[in-house]
Amino acid sequence: MTNFDEALDDYLQWLTIEKGRSRATLEAYRRDLEGLGVWLGEKKLTLSRLREEDLEGYFNGLRGTRQASTVARSVAAVRGFLSYLLDEGQLALDPSARLKGGRRGRTLPKPLGEDEVAKLLDAIPATTAVDLRDCALLELLYATGARVSEVVGLDLSDLDFDEELILVTGKGSKQRLVPMGGTLQRALRDYLGPGGRPTLLAGRKSRRVFLNARSGELTRQGVDLIVHKRALLVGIDRSRISAHVFRHSCATHMLAHGADIRVVQELLGHASIATTQIYTAVSVTTLQREYHHAHPRAHD
Repeated sequence: MTNFDEALDDYLQWLTIEKGRSRATLEAYRRDLEGLGVWLGEKKLTLSRLREEDLEGYFNGLRGTRQASTVARSVAAVRGFLSYLLDEGQLALDPSARLKGGRRGRTLPKPLGEDEVAKLLDAIPATTAVDLRDCALLELLYATGARVSEVVGLDLSDLDFDEELILVTGKGSKQRLVPMGGTLQRALRDYLGPGGRPTLLAGRKSRRVFLNARSGELTRQGVDLIVHKRALLVGIDRSRISAHVFRHSCATHMLAHGADIRVVQELLGHASIATTQIYTAVSVTTLQREYHHAHPRAHD
């Protein structure tokens, strides 16, 4: 996996973009996690070799020198960090799963409903270059389940319309091929054609697929601004949606329609199937809700 500092930077960026954490919270988490990093260095441990008993020793040491509230915050920071690394396939196991003091249950992803996704995507007009870009961008996020960092990093050479495939470069420069469905193909062709990307490019040179309104490369922050803008126009609360929610929605909806979990694992680029299995819990939750709502004898 990546080194500690790189993993920490990725996590804090994720907290900023996906979770909207405040500057003060991010600074506190950075201090707490950097403390763990120093301790790991002193013990000559890496994150991949970290075990539950190591963390118990670390926090027992903190309890002897820090206030209880500070230790509690540090525990929360470490739990969140390690859970993130597990979800991203950078850890095989989470050593913080049974830390003393109890662990909050894992928060399941909250996908959009299929009707909400359709409403959002179908509401984007084909009027301007920005409209065409936004349509292609959101269709791609939903169709492939790609991470936002993977989407903004796409080059034109990564799109193979003949084979109907997209080459996605994920964490650790690992590459995978994902299918390009018919709806996504049409959206990308419309965006790449006259009136779309060439208009945004305005005569400049760039190999990136997605551009901003100033002919530059679209950023992760720019993607979330687009998502929130489009969601607002169809009445979806911005607290319920981000670029990452499209990834959750893609996985959940595919499993709900019978996709094999290993296919979804490959599509999302998860190193471990354990990470993908969280989406089966989402599907079961949806199944239970629908069952109790619809089955005539569910409440007997």
